[in-house]
Amino acid sequence: MRIAVFFLLVLMGGGSYAQNKSIKRLDNSAITADSLTKAIQYLVDKANVQGLGITIFNNRQPVYQKMFGVSNTQTGKPLQVTTNLYGASFSKAVFAVLVMKLVEEDVIELDTPLQNYLPQPIYAYPHKIWHEDYRDLKNEPLYAKITARMCLNHTTGLPNWRWFEPDEKLRIHFEPGSRYSYSGEGLTYLQVVLEKITGKNLEELAQEKLFKPLGMTMSSYQWQSAFDKDYAVGYNEKGEVFEKDKDNAPRGAGTLETTLKDYSKFINGILNKKILKAASYKELFGQQIRIYSKTQFGPGSLEEGTWNDSTQLSYGLGWGLVKSPYGWAAFKEGHGSGFQNYSIVFPDKGIAMIIMSNSFNTIGILKYLLETGIADIYTPWKWNQYIPYDMVFNK
Repeated sequence: MRIAVFFLLVLMGGGSYAQNKSIKRLDNSAITADSLTKAIQYLVDKANVQGLGITIFNNRQPVYQKMFGVSNTQTGKPLQVTTNLYGASFSKAVFAVLVMKLVEEDVIELDTPLQNYLPQPIYAYPHKIWHEDYRDLKNEPLYAKITARMCLNHTTGLPNWRWFEPDEKLRIHFEPGSRYSYSGEGLTYLQVVLEKITGKNLEELAQEKLFKPLGMTMSSYQWQSAFDKDYAVGYNEKGEVFEKDKDNAPRGAGTLETTLKDYSKFINGILNKKILKAASYKELFGQQIRIYSKTQFGPGSLEEGTWNDSTQLSYGLGWGLVKSPYGWAAFKEGHGSGFQNYSIVFPDKGIAMIIMSNSFNTIGILKYLLETGIADIYTPWKWNQYIPYDMVFNK
């Protein structure tokens, strides 16, 4: 009852905390920064979240940005907007924009099979690192149908990662382009082809096309020595620390290192269309494939039904999509090594929210954070399995 009453007061506008500039939400209600900070701190404490950062945009500009908690419980060092945070699958949202930039420059086309760009089969190339090893595809002829569009909208038929397969081998599970199935391998395949076409690696392309133009000076697809000065470690549901992984090869599907300040610059660029042409944004946030699965991962990913028909849950290019009374919204998650990240952009409304955290337990307050911060009740939290920490949920 106390929890319900507390959030009712917050959602009504903050009561006695309405002392400063208000933040406009999707439904045209407002909340003051003080009220929002109080609500977030309450959730952080209740769910035992080690560290959390939030940015909210109104009228396509940041109007609220604040950090909560610590980057490391042993040192007690507070999180800062400039603290390095593991972006996890935020990597994919950035990579999708990079790909569209290369499409604009006629480096690649969305619907040309990727194998067509190469002088020899992808599986015939030597490899230096595991994600460049495509020898398994020699016996998977369907791979030759895969296009950049399929990689970005997760319809390649490739698994999420090869090591999730019983024999840890790559295979195509269905006709490419026919259905949605989240695949880091799909985006990595696209990355490898782009690197061969351009003669540049992912990190070079990202710095040249995105990070430097946007002023994202503390972002990279690989660990940089500059990050050692201030970085967060991740925590599991028990509050146990994960060892920080600093030796990943650059992968567009999952190795982004960034900060809340930098990622906010990226979302600012998206909202204000600073990076791409209008036609590219139409492709990026256009409905590419409907999603009918009960959940994104696990057994529910194989069940089909009408659970998300009210929002027409779909995928664009690198971003998930939901339809709301305020237009289509584009969302992207990022989870791994204790880090829990989420962002959602309502382009027509000019409202967006970024959540970045070094605590697994943030998964239990994402629904409340979104509802309280911007009145987002459209995020597919059940599909994403963002079950609130205080809710008994019957699957």
